[in-house]
Amino acid sequence: MDAFFASVEQRDDPALQGRPVLVGGRGGRGVVAAASYEARRSGCRSAMPMAEALRRCPDAVVVKPSFARYEADSARIMEILETASPMVEPLSIDEAFIDVTGSERLLGAGPVIAKRLKASIREALGLTASVGVAPCKFVAKIASDLEKPDGLTIFESAGIAARLAPLPIERMWGVGPKSRARFEARAFNGSAISNDGHRSPSRPPSATPRRVSISSRTGSILVRWSEIGPPSRSGTNRPSGSTSGIPRRSRRSCSGTSSGSEPGFAVEGVRLGRSS
Repeated sequence: MDAFFASVEQRDDPALQGRPVLVGGRGGRGVVAAASYEARRSGCRSAMPMAEALRRCPDAVVVKPSFARYEADSARIMEILETASPMVEPLSIDEAFIDVTGSERLLGAGPVIAKRLKASIREALGLTASVGVAPCKFVAKIASDLEKPDGLTIFESAGIAARLAPLPIERMWGVGPKSRARFEARAFNGSAISNDGHRSPSRPPSATPRRVSISSRTGSILVRWSEIGPPSRSGTNRPSGSTSGIPRRSRRSCSGTSSGSEPGFAVEGVRLGRSS
């Protein structure tokens, strides 16, 4: 879940618990597939060259990936998610959307379902999940990152723009260092996430107002139970947004029409969010 690969290794080997763990290859071109939170405190992260990670955290334990175990746990988590709704749309080995519109009468509102899923995953697998609840996938994905590990962040429909506005632009799905530089060159300085067309507090007064629209179709939950690194040669470790390597039976779309007023939500470990 949170730091999925590393968390699985720490769970399965008690000697690794509480220690900085780097999952990946030790070779000259080895890359970090996952870093435990203990290793992240030293600046280690997924997709970083292993040599650089070990320079930053020389006490880290390097563990060879065991994709068979990760895939087995991922499949089990998918099964747990399907207890909340049959509408599960995987994005990768570590995240998926769930449409819970038809489940709310039976199972409760989005945050209630999120708490139940977090508890079920912890009980069944001994892993934690961070959850974000929001009216659309876009916001759910952002929310799930805000209070990890083992977090639960809820974005109600009212006031979403005001809560998003102070966040750095790189919190947006798909915005990295290069994109951020281009946004900043166009006067999007840091916190420029808005859907009302007004200037963000961090945008200079001379900047031309720009609009970033946010869809609000209700009904889905985005579930992310890990952070993964670059694709492996086996194709099992896919970057976020890819459904390759996920059993085809689980590839259900959450893009259909839905109605309902409850907010969606997201999990890091598990992200829950409504369909956008």
